[in-house]
Formats: sequence, structure tokens, C-alpha cells
Amino acid sequence: MVKRVLWGLMGLILLLVVIVAVNTLRQSSRQLDVPPAPLLAVDEKAAAKHLAGAIRLKTISSYADPTLNADEFRRLHDYLQQRYPRAHAVLARETVGDLSLLYTWKGSDAQAKPILLMAHQDVVPIAPGTEKDWQAEPFAGEIKDGFVWGRGAWDDKGNLIAQMEAIEMLAASGFQPRQTIYLAFGHDEEVGGTRGAEVIAKLLQSRGVKLDFVIDEGLLITEGIMPGLSKPAALVGIAEKGYLSVVLRVPATPGHSSMPPPKGTSAIAMMSAALRRLEDDQLPASIRGVAREMFDTVAPEMSGFGRVALSNLWLFGPVVQAQLEKGASTNAMLRTTTALTVVHAGNKDNVLPGMAEATVNFRLLPGDTRASITEHVKARLGSDRFELMALPGSAEPSPVSPTESASYRLIERTVREVFPGTIVAPGLMIAATDSRHFQAVSDHIYRFSPVRAKPEDLARFHGTNERIASANLAELIRFYHRLLTQSAAR
Repeated sequence: MVKRVLWGLMGLILLLVVIVAVNTLRQSSRQLDVPPAPLLAVDEKAAAKHLAGAIRLKTISSYADPTLNADEFRRLHDYLQQRYPRAHAVLARETVGDLSLLYTWKGSDAQAKPILLMAHQDVVPIAPGTEKDWQAEPFAGEIKDGFVWGRGAWDDKGNLIAQMEAIEMLAASGFQPRQTIYLAFGHDEEVGGTRGAEVIAKLLQSRGVKLDFVIDEGLLITEGIMPGLSKPAALVGIAEKGYLSVVLRVPATPGHSSMPPPKGTSAIAMMSAALRRLEDDQLPASIRGVAREMFDTVAPEMSGFGRVALSNLWLFGPVVQAQLEKGASTNAMLRTTTALTVVHAGNKDNVLPGMAEATVNFRLLPGDTRASITEHVKARLGSDRFELMALPGSAEPSPVSPTESASYRLIERTVREVFPGTIVAPGLMIAATDSRHFQAVSDHIYRFSPVRAKPEDLARFHGTNERIASANLAELIRFYHRLLTQSAAR
């Protein structure tokens, strides 16, 4: 009897191994098979100098003061006009929302849907006290060791300058677009985009414009970030997470600290307990939606156990998910995240505060809503004494743009042609971009920056020693040049 059971178990194990092996091997590559594009001659040194000049303009945006650094933004506008005369000869330029720019290159076919390329002019400030940690002064626009250094090199003046360089080259060659090309350069993306990109989107909507596709900053070309994948991976954001910050307030009876109230009833105690419940009871994670599509696309390109596991998520899903949840960026792909960001209570060491206040930030996975997250918060407060308020600037998760569309295939093809050997897969943008304001004028919004990044580079984003390789900047120019020429040829 025991032998029969053992033989039966061995048979089941063998069958399982066969099923896993067959399922792994039959997952064929989903990558477009295209030859590399002819190498476009780009003046790499000149482009690096042009980006360096743009970095020297301190276009830092502000929530509170819309006019902050307005002169620097206007200097950037003049700078672009001086550096790109051919582009400005074919483009009609409008200033929108006082400091944002909308360029229009009219196409030859009035029936063809126009396209929109986006970038933003503004940058984040330098964290106080970190200036000494920079290898090059953050706003000096220094070029050294093959890199352009400074705030905005990645985010997002690199894309802006690359787009203008590509337009300048196309205009000089006599290129005529088939469909109208728009360029939208917002001035307040880092503080929500409501004064810039949102106004541009409403302007286009008022003119009856319906865009074929939008491409904005977003996910990168990563190298060495995903174990088991030896090739660079270009992740194209087909959706971005929503945004909701909830302020919690709980009142209590103020008094002297020598006579504290019963355990757990002070304002700080009640707030601490509520925050602990929100921290401990995170919203559920799962490998679904955009994350599932990304892993299905990447799996055939992987080696080792990574390929086996991702090709058989029906079996290894719990193991893969447990590993992904351990990393901050990968965890964010799987769930609506909860972040405790601000706490205020008390103003003197011997006084019990009469109020405690905290802010909790949620980044919403497609499928969740602001209403459902608010209910999640209410259910975990533990008391009806709490007051809730949503801060301005919240947004629902974006719709998911299709990967079976001609516009996604155009972006995919362009990446494969300009960056030979690079794997292209859809991804989820976990931060917010200006592109979310354009949902009313396009169903095809993609978030991708053709910037190369290794694991050690990721901390440079909004951090110290932001930089971009001059050679990579030239690749950005080739990408936008190729994207526009191929779009016209469709």
C-alpha cells in the first residue's frame, strides 16, 4: 500500500515537472523581429552643450507661488528659440497658462489623427544640505566623464532637448509630417500640472482635437534590474496609478501631562493606533492587469528559474508574489500602496494636545478608486471621532492603453530599431505624469523615456548626482527622429 502511494506521488511529481517544462518551452518570444535602423548621424557634443545650457536655467516650480522663477522659464523659452531656429520656422508656438509651451507642426493630411510628444520644463529643487554631495554643481550644466550633469538631465529636460533636436534635424532635411505633430512642454509637472498640461489639454479639447497617441516621460530602459534577464528591458507605461492623500484628524481633551487620560484615549495614542492599523492592513497585492501582461511578455526572454516561474504563474505565483512584495518598486506594481507621510500633534512637552493630524498617501492601482480607498481608511480608524479630508490634486488611476494598437506597435518597433537587442514590454507607471491630463483627447497614452538606467542609477531620480550620458542623449534624439519619420510613413 505504501509503495503504491509513493509510486503515485512520484508519478504526480513527474507529470507536474513535464507540464511545467512543456509550458515553459512553448512560451515563445513576443518581441518584434526587426532589423536595426541605419545609424542616424547626431552631433553628440552639440546636443550635450544644448542640454547643459538648459540645465543652467533654474526652472523650479512651486505649489504655492505660480510666479516663482518665471523669469527663468522665459529665459528657457528664448533659449529654445535661439538654439533651434529651423524648428521654430516650421512650428507654430503658443504660450499657454503663462509659462507652458504648445508647438504645432501642421501635417499634410488633414484627415490623419495628430500625435503629441510631451516633456516638461520644470524641475524639483535640491534637497537642503545635499548640495555638497553632488559631483558637479546641480545647476552648472557641467559636461564631464561622458555625462551631462545637473538637475533636469533625466527629469525631464533630456527628453525636451532631444525632441527639439530631432525636430531641428527633420526640419533641416525638408521633412513634412503627414499628420500634425504637437509638442507640449508643461511648466508645473512636478507640482501637479494643473496650470500647464491640464490647460493645454483643455485647449486642444476645445479645438476638437483627437490625438492618435501621446508619448510622455515614464518608464526607462533598465539594465541588470530584473534577475534572469540579461538583455536591456524597455518598459512602456500603458497606465499610471491614481493619487489620493487623505488627512486624518482626531480631537481629544487637552490637559496637563501630569494627569494623562486612560490608555489609548489621548489624541496621539488614537492617531498612532489608527496609523498602525493602516500600515499593517495594506491593500491586497496580486499579479494581475498590467503587471501580469508585463511578466507574460518578459518571461520567454529570461533564463533559469525566473523563466520557469514566470511562465508558470498558475503554480509559482505565490512564490513570485512574495519575492516581489519585498522590493519597494516591485511591490508598488502589485497593489495600491499606503504611505504615512505627515504627522502633527502637540506643541509643548508637558501639554496633552487637543488634536492630532496625519496625512496618508495612496497610489491607486488600476481597478481601485478614490471612493473605495476612502472606505478602506474609514474601516480601519477604530473610532468615529476621526475626521477625514482628501487633499486637492487627487486622481483616479488612468485607463489602460492597449498594447495591440498601431501606436504601441510603432513605439515598440522604434525601440527595437534604435536600441537593437532590447526587450520591450508594457509596464505600470507608479508615479504621476502630465499625460494623465490628456485622457479626454486620446485613448492611447504611453509613458516612456528612452533613458538607460542601471540599479545604481535609480537613486539619481529626484536625487543627488542626476546625469545622463551624452551617448544616451544622442540615442534619445535618434528615437524621436525615428518615431516621427516612421509615424509619417504609416
